[in-house]
Amino acid sequence: QVQLVESGGGLVQAGGSLRLSCAASGLTFSSWHMGWFRQAPGKEREFVAARTRSGGNTYYADSVKGRFTISRDNAKNTVYLQMNSLKPEDTAVYYCAAHYDSRSYYIPRHSYEYNYWGQGTQVTVSS
Repeated sequence: QVQLVESGGGLVQAGGSLRLSCAASGLTFSSWHMGWFRQAPGKEREFVAARTRSGGNTYYADSVKGRFTISRDNAKNTVYLQMNSLKPEDTAVYYCAAHYDSRSYYIPRHSYEYNYWGQGTQVTVSS
C-alpha cells in the first residue's frame, strides 16, 4: 500500500520560512518522480514544483521560482519543499504526489499525471 505523508505545515508570518517533508512508503521511491502541489480555498489545485527520480531535473511554477526549493533524499524515501520569503498568497494546503515514468528526464506538471497523493498539510502565511 502506497502512502505519502506530508508534515511541516503551520502558521508563519510573511517573509518567514517553512520546510515541508513528504515521507513515502510502499513504493520504490528512487523510481518515482515527485511533485508538490497546493490548493487555496476556492481555487483549483496548482503545480508548485517537481523533481525527477534521480534528482537531476527540477521545475518550478513561476510564482515560487527563486523562493522555493524542492529536494529529495532517496535513502530516506523523502521529498522536501523549502519555502522562503513566504507571502500571504502562498497560503494553501500543500500536497506531495508521486509520478511513475520510464523517461528519467520528464517532469510532470499536471495533477492528472500523478499516480499517488498525500493527504496534505496546511500552510498559512499571515500578513
